[in-house]
Amino acid sequence: MNKWIFFDVDDTLYDHLIPFRKAVAGWVGAREDFPFEEAYHRLRYYSDMLSLELGGAGAMEAGASTEWMRWRRFQLTLAEFGIMLSEGEAAEVQKAYIGCQYDIDMLPGARELLAELGARGVGVGLITNGAGPHQRRKIEAMGLERLVEPNRIFISGEAGWDKPDARLFRHINEATGSLPDQCVMVGDSWRNDVIGALRAGWAAVWFNHRGAIPETNEEPHHIVANYDELTALFAKTPQALRR
Repeated sequence: MNKWIFFDVDDTLYDHLIPFRKAVAGWVGAREDFPFEEAYHRLRYYSDMLSLELGGAGAMEAGASTEWMRWRRFQLTLAEFGIMLSEGEAAEVQKAYIGCQYDIDMLPGARELLAELGARGVGVGLITNGAGPHQRRKIEAMGLERLVEPNRIFISGEAGWDKPDARLFRHINEATGSLPDQCVMVGDSWRNDVIGALRAGWAAVWFNHRGAIPETNEEPHHIVANYDELTALFAKTPQALRR
């Protein structure tokens, strides 16, 4: 196989903002102009930061520390917008968030694209940061196991490294028998998906459906805003993907 395309899961295959909005709506009150999207980006920032403080993927199954990280990120995020939560209140938000994180649907066109790529003989895989059981429940909720072979699903909490660590990408190359110049990473996170892929020698497609601003001077090979654009991009040859 000479072409592999790996997809991030959270906010790439489904809209991660929806469960966030549901979880915090009750704490926003009558603020109709509350910037849910901006607050969601801050939650992602604190999730990455606190996870690294705890030791990254290797610590994400460690029970109490993981639970602390999960409610603390909400506490820190909402504090930036003037909503001060106690530990117990932040834990309630986290509980609500988990409660609706598995009631999810893939973004329009995502399922069709994964099926089409597989039918064309492309090696389709998933690379997602997080604890194994938690991420696998999302994968099951979307029925992704019917689109992606089990040995092509890589979860940082199981592998032992988080994106953007180059060791995770090297591990995936070894596990799949692929080469870096045969691989494409598709994801919404500049730091985890774009930087991680580029530093591992992979092609990077930034799934920038939220119109975010690049965080560094690196340049992804392509930028798309939706699955129509991504489908059109993947109609090209592997060489064209690397410009």
